[in-house]
Amino acid sequence: MSVYVYVDPLLQATPRSATEGCRLIADSDDELHDIARRLGLRREWFHCKSAIPHYELSPNKRKEAVRVGAVELSLHEMAERIRAWRESKRESVDSA
Repeated sequence: MSVYVYVDPLLQATPRSATEGCRLIADSDDELHDIARRLGLRREWFHCKSAIPHYELSPNKRKEAVRVGAVELSLHEMAERIRAWRESKRESVDSA
């Protein structure tokens, strides 16, 4: 089974988020942390209590992530990934 890492489109700065950026997600936490390490991201920047575990990337880090293999997703595709991730977590809790 292949494991993938993904980035969504850059979002413009807003009053809530003062900087432009995107999210980096993956099919597994191990793969996510591996690429984050390769991009020079610190583990304490990991967002584990959000809609989906992720790292936030600056525009330059996003370019670097794509260069090393991250798959670019549309906002719709990212939303689908988040829904699938939530469903898989719900199923694992229900089967426990």
